[in-house]
Amino acid sequence: MAITRYWMVLAAVLLVQSTMAHMSLLYPVARGSVGDKKQFDFKAHEFIGYTNKRTLPCNGYDKVGPITKLKAGQVINTRFWGPALKDNYNNHLPQKPEHGGKQMNQARHGGGFCQYSLSYDGGKTFHLIAEYKESCPDFYYDWPVKIPNNAPSCNERGKCLFVWSWIAVNVPQFYINCADVEIDGVDNGKWSRNEGIQIVDVPGYPQNVVKPGDDAGNKMGKGPHSDDIAKNLENKWN
Repeated sequence: MAITRYWMVLAAVLLVQSTMAHMSLLYPVARGSVGDKKQFDFKAHEFIGYTNKRTLPCNGYDKVGPITKLKAGQVINTRFWGPALKDNYNNHLPQKPEHGGKQMNQARHGGGFCQYSLSYDGGKTFHLIAEYKESCPDFYYDWPVKIPNNAPSCNERGKCLFVWSWIAVNVPQFYINCADVEIDGVDNGKWSRNEGIQIVDVPGYPQNVVKPGDDAGNKMGKGPHSDDIAKNLENKWN
């Protein structure tokens, strides 16, 4: 009954909010996202400050969501979700237009700048592990991210987070989603670098920051750049 009600609510809000929606992290499952059935409210895609409930560090979601288990050295394919999908597509990507698929409105604002990070303290601090420039996000593609080889273990509920953040192009908006994780890492592991993420267009942080995007608007873009993939998989950030 609860699952049926969840999908009924999803269908109803899709009709109302599809034109005003943006993007959210699909995998790993983020707090409040379409995969988080206990606290899904169709708000995970909203930018920080959209309402007074959309706050740092996890877009206003303080309760622990579904746990994704990760390992140091593992490469995961992160994915995005937008209301145009109407389904979560967690097990497969939507078919690309050039292969007969539908060209969907993603509300991706021409891409922008995405960062991925890990937090071990519930979002008080972030450790950068990957970046994608210009064409991110885009739900037609996988976006590979490597959990660093030297990532410390983490299994404290609510403290261990995989975080995606996005600086949209041409609009002063900052997006962030937190996925609860357990990390099978290196005991007493330490980072060789400790680079944080860029937070902008939030009170107390730099304002009106412009990042380059692509020319695809809300349509399918070019996907992840090969040089970004290489840099991310080589653990250049830690």
